[in-house]
Amino acid sequence: MVERVLLASPRGYCAGVERAVDTVERALDHYGAPVYVRKQIVHNIHVVRDLEARGAIFVEDENEVPTGAVVVYSAHGVAPAVQENSRRLGHDVIDATCPLVTKVHVQARRYAAAGHTVVLIGHAGHEEVVGTMGEAPEATVLVQDVAEAEALDLPADASLRYITQTTLSVDETADIIAVLRRRFPQIVGPKKEDICYATSNRQWAVKEMLQEIELLLVIGSRNSSNSNRLVDVARAGGVPSYLIDDETEIDEGWLEGVRTVGVTSGASAPERLVTRVCDWFRERGVTRVEAFRMVDEDVTFRLPVELRRELELAEARA
Repeated sequence: MVERVLLASPRGYCAGVERAVDTVERALDHYGAPVYVRKQIVHNIHVVRDLEARGAIFVEDENEVPTGAVVVYSAHGVAPAVQENSRRLGHDVIDATCPLVTKVHVQARRYAAAGHTVVLIGHAGHEEVVGTMGEAPEATVLVQDVAEAEALDLPADASLRYITQTTLSVDETADIIAVLRRRFPQIVGPKKEDICYATSNRQWAVKEMLQEIELLLVIGSRNSSNSNRLVDVARAGGVPSYLIDDETEIDEGWLEGVRTVGVTSGASAPERLVTRVCDWFRERGVTRVEAFRMVDEDVTFRLPVELRRELELAEARA
């Protein structure tokens, strides 16, 4: 029987997600519904449903957005071709790309412009990777794991630079980089790693609590890369772990023989979902719901410049 629930810290919303969700909410307040959003603003189904209820319309492709309409780009970023399509269609664009993703895009462009081959470490098909590869498709090679790094077929003396998706496993990425450095000693990476602070911090927090728990529940949606990596971190440490969207997905069979459960949430999961999971355990007699080593994050990002400008003009007119 579960006796204690430990809450990882930090967990939940990162600064980029906070900014992206706030962007859509403020755009709806300012422009009124509908406001179109290309792809899911962040990878969490609860966030998407809440914004839909307020009048946001999520589309898979910018070509689905009516001419002249307001469209918000998701936190994961877009390729230059998307921006060009929006210009052609006369969209009023608000770019909510996380600044840390934008940094990777800038690196990709600079490396390619300098004549380097860019090795992008990431997951094929993930929106962030699609956008980053779109910056320099002819110069970029995708590597997803150690096996692909070992098999990478490039000239031994090629001028190489590597960049990474921001939401990867810190440990797995280090293993891939180690292979690339062994095979291509001349390869150079960014001065500061691309994996974002929030992804690293949440993985670190899970590792710290593994000795205290027998099971980890990760609150996050299936398409959330950073949430899936938290599950991977726990399992790599020998602790069973499951990804859940909310408390309705908890299988009581997982809890048999378990006395201490850890709970964390991905960077796109709102804290209210953690509260709901805690309440689920309380309803089943668990009285000890405790924070594990409280750690605060103080990173914040300003709203996108397009929206800031518009809101400032509106304030000046008022």
